Amino acid sequence: MSGPGALAELIDAAHGDGRLLDAGSAPALDLDTAYVVQGLLTDRRTARGARRIGWKLGYTSAAMRAQMGVDRPNLGPLLDSHLVTEGRLPSGLVQPRVEPEIAVEVGPDGRPGRVRAALEIVDSVWRGYRFTLELNTADGSSAAGVVLGPELPVEALDGLPVDLERNGRPVGSSTGAAAMGHPFTAFAWLADELDRRGERLRAGELILTGGLTAAVPLNPGDTVGARFGTECLVEVRRP
Repeated sequence: MSGPGALAELIDAAHGDGRLLDAGSAPALDLDTAYVVQGLLTDRRTARGARRIGWKLGYTSAAMRAQMGVDRPNLGPLLDSHLVTEGRLPSGLVQPRVEPEIAVEVGPDGRPGRVRAALEIVDSVWRGYRFTLELNTADGSSAAGVVLGPELPVEALDGLPVDLERNGRPVGSSTGAAAMGHPFTAFAWLADELDRRGERLRAGELILTGGLTAAVPLNPGDTVGARFGTECLVEVRRP
């Protein structure tokens, strides 16, 4: 294997075949090259008809950085094929996990607009989620699916309690402050990072501001749900 294009092709094929890759056999990458691979991977997916609808942030919380052994955030594209509607999960999931997130819509002025409760489904191509930040970035920050819940009030998002359950059992709790102190701070970090990379936020895009707790497995038959505050519940079930 040589070059970003070859790695993008390998990752794309592995996802398509439901095949896991060993990070130890992957080439060493710097982060800038990893984003080149990510862009080429996204190009392959959009050439097949997918459309980018926003961005996802990874590792904005201490819980996720500790779980995955990385030391800083990254980002990846959010595609229309990632949207979970009517309970239908994306095809080809091999080792999916779920994390609760606060989703923010980009307003007409490029600033945060409407806010929604969400669950992100991640699905790494790297076996056992053993990867470097660079390999995870190349793989689109493990973006695989998103379940959007009801709209949330924008006031005091940092203090909003979030409780995660798997098959009815509590598995994690946090607040909106886990995402860099406030989801809008994570939003601003993304805007700055995209600008540095020659991209920009566009009105109407959907931004996932990062997992608020550690991610939990979504095995066949599992139901994972998150309660945002006392009223708002978002769930996903894997048949």
